[in-house]
Amino acid sequence: MGRRMALLSRLAQPNERRIVLLVLDGVGDLRTDAQPRTALDEARTPNLDRLAARSSLGRLVPAGTGITPGSGPGHLALFGYEPTSPDVDIGRGVLEALGLGLDISPDAVVARGNFATVDGEGLLTDRRAGRLPGAEGRRICARLARRIEAAGDGVEVEIHPGEAYRFVLLFRPRAGTPALDAELADTDPQRLGVAALPVQAAAGAGEAAGRTAARIAPAVAALQAELRDEDRANTLLLRGFSKLPALPGVGELYRLRAAALAGYPLYRGVAKVCGMEIVDCGKSFGETLDRLEERWSDFDYFFLHVKGTDMAGEDGDLAAKVGTLESVDALLPRLLDLGPDVLAITGDHSTPAPMEAHSWHPVPLLLRSETCFVDECSRFTEVEAIRGALGTIPSSDLMGLLLAHSARLAKCGA
Repeated sequence: MGRRMALLSRLAQPNERRIVLLVLDGVGDLRTDAQPRTALDEARTPNLDRLAARSSLGRLVPAGTGITPGSGPGHLALFGYEPTSPDVDIGRGVLEALGLGLDISPDAVVARGNFATVDGEGLLTDRRAGRLPGAEGRRICARLARRIEAAGDGVEVEIHPGEAYRFVLLFRPRAGTPALDAELADTDPQRLGVAALPVQAAAGAGEAAGRTAARIAPAVAALQAELRDEDRANTLLLRGFSKLPALPGVGELYRLRAAALAGYPLYRGVAKVCGMEIVDCGKSFGETLDRLEERWSDFDYFFLHVKGTDMAGEDGDLAAKVGTLESVDALLPRLLDLGPDVLAITGDHSTPAPMEAHSWHPVPLLLRSETCFVDECSRFTEVEAIRGALGTIPSSDLMGLLLAHSARLAKCGA
């Protein structure tokens, strides 16, 4: 636990005020010569505009200047953890598995997988297999599950379908065999026109990682061979090899009753590893609000997640990103009618449409409470956020602001 987190934990005190953190995943974008206006610039958001005029605006830097965060570190920072700390370096595999509700033993190594498409020469043409529908993903996982056999040296392998083209691979050593090491490199090269990478130890890893790679590589190769006759999902890519972490939960740290309402496994997994209670909800913002209204009296901290902004950014689809923002804005009065004492709206990272990927750019932040400094900003956009009273701060500082504005921090010192 870092010094700042330890201080917040020492000062934290409970009360009945309610905090809502609404994460518009990947909301930040860019103004460029080719794209002179961002999705926030373009979107018709009258409710967000009225809220911005009564709020403080600013920007968050998710993982450090120039550092592009994954979704895991991006969210962990929002929850107050230092994303660059080794203790918080949690691989995507275990987060995805926890989000799927899987029980993970401490000796297991887990990887998040994508079904992908390669051409006749084995070069990647689509890292997401055309965003394969969920039914197809489940069919293929069932096919692979029937063909999985133990790899050499006593490794048991399980496959579990995730959302759409995603899945989880779980490796567990058989009794009496050496432990597995999670310091393995991704097989996803994160670009097209090249082949998938082999299973191998991560750079700088020890001999145990090399032995683990050799033990699980035959199973991965067998699964890839089984996929060769599939139309789109004719290979697989693995990311985020990891083991079960041990983080102090936000409830015990900050004396909160914390809930997560997120429709996708990864984000439920991040919340679960932080000790939040997972509230089942659909994937639309309307369904999320239905459940929020039902459970409003049960918790005092709510993490709400919207995925569509990130998906549109990764597809380079500015219009779809605008559409997601406008749909959220139309439903925002339902959230405001609940009367949250503190409301923060931001993203875990930027996903600019021109880049079609996560980026290092700061993310706009809106903070509303009775004690916020109402600045001169009139819209929730990147440019207005630059002018905002909150300035540009690390994402990991946001939790301190949420606690302070909800009167949950005692005075520090005499």
